[in-house]
Amino acid sequence: MPGARTASGERVTLRTAEREDIPFLQRAGANPELRYSLGNPLRNREQYEISDDRNAPDQFLVCLESDETDAVEPDDDDIRRLGQVTVADAHFKRPELGYWLIPEVHGEGYGRESVSLAIDYTFRTYDTPAIGAAAFDYNDASRGLLESLGFVEEGRQRKCIYVNGAYRDTIRYGLLREEWRGGE
Repeated sequence: MPGARTASGERVTLRTAEREDIPFLQRAGANPELRYSLGNPLRNREQYEISDDRNAPDQFLVCLESDETDAVEPDDDDIRRLGQVTVADAHFKRPELGYWLIPEVHGEGYGRESVSLAIDYTFRTYDTPAIGAAAFDYNDASRGLLESLGFVEEGRQRKCIYVNGAYRDTIRYGLLREEWRGGE
């Protein structure tokens, strides 16, 4: 069962990822449509880590739920898991966003809403001047999402990862606090 509600938007909710969510995270990570976009290797359940360490990444499930769903202890039947958003490295350097959604909901705006909630969370929680993110050069949807939220391309790591039979470039992005929604 997903953990406590962290943030809610018009349609999606971010909830803390818990150990009970590992089967969902693992199944999604095994999906070639996602794995190749993320560049992630296959992992078994033991290799997924949901840590209590205060320096561990903040891991959130992207969920659809009804207005009546309990904020702290939801009933599993009241929640549909759509994906994951993470905020890594926030305790010691510029936070780095990572995100994915199940393929069935691509193109429906859930990514934009969930990443926006994660940006709000990060700037509200951490005293950081900027947030980073990355996308592979061929992942037009992810690059478009970041650019639509105001992220600026900051650099390119050429042929930095081997994905689906080829070395690919990674595009690095950054968003300054004062650029986010006019510095609200």
